Amino acid sequence: MTTQPPTPSRRTLLRAMAVLPASAVLLGELPGLAGTALAAAPPSGSATRYTIVPFLNSNDGTVNVYQSDDATDFRLAKASAYTPPSNRIRDASIFKHTNGSYYITYTTHTWQDVSTTIGFARSTDRVNWTFLYDYTVPIANLSRAWAPEWFVDSDGSVNVIVSCSTTNNEWNFTPYLLKATNTALTSWSSPVALSGIGANHIDTFIVKTGSTYHAFTKNETTKYIEYATASNLTGPYTISRTGDWAGWGSYREGPALVQLDNGGWRIFFDGYGDGTYYYSDSCNSFSTWSAPAALPAVSGTARHFTVIKETVSGGPALAKNVTRSFRSANFTTRYWQVQSSLLNLPVVSSSSTTATKQAATFTVVPGLADAGGYSFRDASGNYLRHWDFRARFDPNDGTSTFARDATFIARTGAASGSLRFESYNFPGYYLRHYNYELRVERTNGTDLFRQDSSFVPVGAWV
Repeated sequence: MTTQPPTPSRRTLLRAMAVLPASAVLLGELPGLAGTALAAAPPSGSATRYTIVPFLNSNDGTVNVYQSDDATDFRLAKASAYTPPSNRIRDASIFKHTNGSYYITYTTHTWQDVSTTIGFARSTDRVNWTFLYDYTVPIANLSRAWAPEWFVDSDGSVNVIVSCSTTNNEWNFTPYLLKATNTALTSWSSPVALSGIGANHIDTFIVKTGSTYHAFTKNETTKYIEYATASNLTGPYTISRTGDWAGWGSYREGPALVQLDNGGWRIFFDGYGDGTYYYSDSCNSFSTWSAPAALPAVSGTARHFTVIKETVSGGPALAKNVTRSFRSANFTTRYWQVQSSLLNLPVVSSSSTTATKQAATFTVVPGLADAGGYSFRDASGNYLRHWDFRARFDPNDGTSTFARDATFIARTGAASGSLRFESYNFPGYYLRHYNYELRVERTNGTDLFRQDSSFVPVGAWV
């Protein structure tokens, strides 16, 4: 067991994380594209998979591949997964093409050197990569072409947004659009500057929701990530948020966004000024953001990456509308049990009283906020929900807040047959036991946390 670390109040986080609107932003699995299906928890037997391919703080000659089922706890899939035949690999951006292959594009030289090319590589499995070619960006007097980012538009067109500077001012970058002119991604349109963002901006990352393009870009003077919108991919963009508008701080770069299972958006960025990789969430169409948090496990190791999200087979399966009991994966004599409306983890055995066994038996039902998720009802008809991060059972009051508080997304657990239950409205927070009490806590990426947050569904005690 571990002692409970201090946590912010629930009200503090609720102020930081706005309520998900009923008209949730649409989900797409290609970088930048909001597709036609609403974001939702993966169906039973499937899992969400997020993949990143960062270069390393200690080595910009190779990249690792990491994957995660929650966009928070990334685990190494393969070290040194790709090393280009020459030069360097920085700022790798990944996407999955319609041909089923994965592609990365990347900066080919270290920051001190002239760099007029961007590199391309391909993989069929995300972990084994084959070099394709280096592409010379056709801009007159080009000095540096940095941080190429994939963007797939709603018409299916594949684009790269690349930050370029010229020899008359090698540190003054402007974002340019390259559009693929064939499906093999070997031919590109002439570069077009993104109107409205202008010079002195780098690492521009774009997502599209509805008919609006949203650009997140680093101002190289202030070192803040700014926000702009446009009705066309090439602009004109209007920069409407500057300075520390989101509370992320300065000396931040490499913004990359992905949509989460609850419909909210997560931004990742490189806090190169303090050596930390951060993430922050928004559930109100980018208006406000949660306080930035260090990304567990890879912070301090990974540098500038983008993320792809997929739904894959082989995920956790838990039958709904059936009764179950839930055993701790690492304290195998202890089970979920309601005690004075709170969810605790006492010892339950065959010799326990009928009342004790009844309090350790729950009905698994479709999630109140998302039918792909899970909610849990006790014998009295109350639902498991979090309040001030404590797990407890309360009557359903019919509000959307209660529904979100009482919905959890199943993730694969640390032990065979076990599951972890992630809070629907606090992504990255899991049901976890502390001192035999169940709480909702933010993952820290450790094996101990994964064990403490893993539970095995078993036959109901009664």
